[in-house]
Amino acid sequence: MSACVPARADSARTKHVHPPHSPPPHGPRRFRVAGADVSAAIAVFLIALPLSLGIALATGAPLQAGLVAAAVGGIVAGRIGGCPLQVSGPAAGLTVVTADLIQHYGWRTTCAITVFAGIAQLGLGCLRVARSALAVSPAIVHGMLAGIGVTIAVAQLHIVLGGTPQSSVPDNLVALPAQLANLHPADLAVSVLTLTLLLLWPRIPGRAGQALGKLPAALIAVAGATAVAALTGLRLPKVDLPSWSSHALASLPDGPVLGLVAAVLTTTLVCSVQSLLGAVAVDKLVAARPSLTGRVKRSDLDRELLGQGAANIVSGSLGGLPIAGVAVRSSANVAAGAVSRNSTMLHGVLVVIAALLMVPALELIPLASLAALVMAVGLKMVSLNHIRTVTRHREVLVYAVTTCGVVFLGVLEGVALGIAVAVGVALHRLTRTRITHDETEGVHHVHVRGQLTFLAVPRLSRVLHQVPHGADAVVELDGSFMDHAAYETLQDWQKTHTAQGGSVDITGRRPGTRISEPAEEDGCRCRPWTPWRNHQCERPPTAPPRGTAGRSATDGSPAGNLGTATGPNTPGTRDATGATGGSGAPDGPTGHELARGISAFHRNTGPLMRRELARLAREGQQPSQLFLTCADSRVVTSMITSSGPGDLFVVRNVGNFVPLPGEESGDDSVAAAIEYAVDVLKVRSITVCGHSGCGAMQALLAAEPGGAHTPLQRWLRHGLPSLERALPDVDVNEQEQKRGAGRARPRLAGRGAADTAERLCLANVVQQLEHLRAHDSVARALGAGDLELHGMYFHVGEAQSYLLSEDAEGSVFELVRETNLTA
Repeated sequence: MSACVPARADSARTKHVHPPHSPPPHGPRRFRVAGADVSAAIAVFLIALPLSLGIALATGAPLQAGLVAAAVGGIVAGRIGGCPLQVSGPAAGLTVVTADLIQHYGWRTTCAITVFAGIAQLGLGCLRVARSALAVSPAIVHGMLAGIGVTIAVAQLHIVLGGTPQSSVPDNLVALPAQLANLHPADLAVSVLTLTLLLLWPRIPGRAGQALGKLPAALIAVAGATAVAALTGLRLPKVDLPSWSSHALASLPDGPVLGLVAAVLTTTLVCSVQSLLGAVAVDKLVAARPSLTGRVKRSDLDRELLGQGAANIVSGSLGGLPIAGVAVRSSANVAAGAVSRNSTMLHGVLVVIAALLMVPALELIPLASLAALVMAVGLKMVSLNHIRTVTRHREVLVYAVTTCGVVFLGVLEGVALGIAVAVGVALHRLTRTRITHDETEGVHHVHVRGQLTFLAVPRLSRVLHQVPHGADAVVELDGSFMDHAAYETLQDWQKTHTAQGGSVDITGRRPGTRISEPAEEDGCRCRPWTPWRNHQCERPPTAPPRGTAGRSATDGSPAGNLGTATGPNTPGTRDATGATGGSGAPDGPTGHELARGISAFHRNTGPLMRRELARLAREGQQPSQLFLTCADSRVVTSMITSSGPGDLFVVRNVGNFVPLPGEESGDDSVAAAIEYAVDVLKVRSITVCGHSGCGAMQALLAAEPGGAHTPLQRWLRHGLPSLERALPDVDVNEQEQKRGAGRARPRLAGRGAADTAERLCLANVVQQLEHLRAHDSVARALGAGDLELHGMYFHVGEAQSYLLSEDAEGSVFELVRETNLTA
């Protein structure tokens, strides 16, 4: 019985000994740094060192403060932060804020403000409000950075000319003529040399440029200017790093409470927003590197706030500048191949070593060289790409007001002005509604452009009552929002108008904007750009089709879409011979569907597209790509590519084949389309798109050699190379076997092919891309770098698209996931 009792007490004390012939268990894991992280840390360090000194110079802080902030940002924020590859440190976006604080409160109080800003960031991180900080309009953020960049550039221009900057942009602009009249040639020469090296270093051509381009341009510019100044014996103001024993630390803040609170809030806002936006940007850079997929997690923004807060507390306590995520260093870190947060931390360690051991070398750097470097950074903050983006989204007013506010009033005031203008613009868009009325061929059109709110109800009611009783009316809603007051007004008028013998059709861009109850009588709920079966609605047989030409006659005889039937048979019926009755319009089922589809286009889509189609008619077609796909009716090119009129030059055929030039029984129509698209239309890319369940591929697999040569069988001969690529064991002629020898089979990423037909579909896309390269026009454009080729596979049942990519294992079709839509 004792043998059945589990010995739990003894087993808990039992020591597990490894078998005598097995290796001993591993000890604790040793800390290892990947080689990619080491090289990335060195690259970031070489960029951070001169920039940290330059930003400290621009703020008026002790130069050691820039090195302290760079080291703390790398080590503390790099270890605790939620974005592993973001590099933190003294940022150009904080220059104006910090300079203003130093001027008003002194350096030691500024350090205390930095500490309190870090505490505030810790609180925000604990409250998990990081995502809400991204609700600030990008136009405000870009405008703030542009204003800061202008302020930095104008201030540093005085140092470049050998003078001393004033406290504000207006004062600097007023003092600029006197400074130009009294410039120092030595300072100007060193600054010009720095800017020249900074501009030309990345543009060195050839292999030498590729090798030398790995060295940061900022380091080369400052080092080159320093070397020239030292060799020529120029007497210039240079970097002065006092002894660390006399380094100033933070002290208790001294000043008005409200002013100090505003200073803390301003520093917290700028640091947090810049760091969070930087983390989002780093995520995009990481997503563009497939090698990092799964190795680097997406940023935890709340943890990133905690890391930035801790870094600011430490930096302020040690007498360093405020810290935020820095875009230049972060992008350099990702581009240099960093794979973990170790690169950020190691760069901070290198800054510490440089601050302790390289003081004599750093004190040789001319201040004019650092000023030129920071001025260039400030000018880059005024991004033309950002200006184009805000202009495209009609937010240039918000951007301009924020920029001017930051330049002439200050960062906090400029941001507040930008927020006020952004709210005003949003309200203006919400309340600005255009309502027009016109009559075309007896049909009254009421067009509503903008959001339909209670503020627009009086105008809407006035225009609706201009429609005569008993008339046909179409109300076109060109907006994305309708409140309850507008809905009730529109619904009440519709009921009254239909009761008086009129007809009302309400259309809109989005599904669900149709509020008409009578529309349910005939069962038609289709709207443009929405999915529906076969693009048609099943109507009950008792309901007569209603078109734009009229309604049912009073005697009950049906009226067709394009006119009244005059023959003995009603539309949609057939006589004993099977012929379609009626005359004039197509009256059979297919013709009826065609007429209804055209009528729906005229009523719903035509008014929305008329202006764009008129522009295309004037300017002619200028497509960006040639899209070559199968003739399968389930593949809707405009739908799966979200394209519209004028975007794609489409060639469709059975099997999406590209016959080789000069082939026997070749096809000149495809070659002619390719030549026209490449040489005349100057398309920039060609896409070959296959799809699942392709009938041509199934016919190719089922074809028997030596069968009857019908037109379809002769056409399918262009797919024999694809068959050999997918199934090398298939018995094809010797010429096709030579073409398919040694080729890797294409595959889908993440899963295998569902069946042989799908494997053939994938191979066919890759094979047709090879055929494309054999065409002279395509070869010339590829050689000149004017053309790109893309392969695509569309899975009909899953509504998923795959794009072809090349890797070490061959051709792989990668699933297309969500991308950045604002680029």
